[in-house]
Amino acid sequence: MAVGGATATCSVVIPVRDDARSLERCLSALDRQTLRPTEVIVVDNGSSDDSGAVALRHGATLLHEQQVGIPAAAAHGYDAATCDLVLRLDADSIPPADWTSRVTAAFAADQDVDALTGPGAFTAVPRPIRRLLTGWYWHVYFEGFRSRVGAVPLFGSNLAMRRSAWQQVSASVHRDDAMVHDDLDLSIHLVQVGRRLAFDPDLLVSVSARPLLHPFGMAKRARRAAHTLELHDGGVTPGAAAPPAPTRRPGAPRPS
Repeated sequence: MAVGGATATCSVVIPVRDDARSLERCLSALDRQTLRPTEVIVVDNGSSDDSGAVALRHGATLLHEQQVGIPAAAAHGYDAATCDLVLRLDADSIPPADWTSRVTAAFAADQDVDALTGPGAFTAVPRPIRRLLTGWYWHVYFEGFRSRVGAVPLFGSNLAMRRSAWQQVSASVHRDDAMVHDDLDLSIHLVQVGRRLAFDPDLLVSVSARPLLHPFGMAKRARRAAHTLELHDGGVTPGAAAPPAPTRRPGAPRPS
């Protein structure tokens, strides 16, 4: 699989804070990849549990980010990545065994794509609720923010980008604001500099439904999204957005 005519390498970045059990499952899933990542970078964001020990046990590179917040932790990991492609999971993501190979193949097949994302299938909830919750949430997120971003926005638990794309926006993303929706912020910055985002509805990973089941989880996410858009005057600068890369139109994902 090639990127720009050379064999592609991939770094996987995982920010974590006090989520050792989920991280264990995530890293075990990465251990089973048919295409093993070149490097796995776990960014410990001030954990008080044994998240760091779990990372080291799986052979991951362990970094520490003292500034609390996913934006700072994720950006620290992206900065440290050394590979052609920078992939991102959250600690509660469980990718299928072909996740890295599919991502790498997608970038090799389309040199115009700078970033790629897919949906998540919520776990640990009854199947009928899971199906309803999954379809509703992804419609709100992917379709709801498409017009604000200028493309289908990236989803932090399941995204990948060329390292060159990250390097172009690394100095401008809002990494020091813990209230920022880091994946939405990253999406807007990439589109503003003409980078092309793609969405694959079949690039599915399992994710925890914990944030949505918490009584204030959805309200918190909505506040963060609104805050992020306010930082960008409501979305992309008029006329600045490049047309999105050709992709299949996203529909309701198939929950696992």
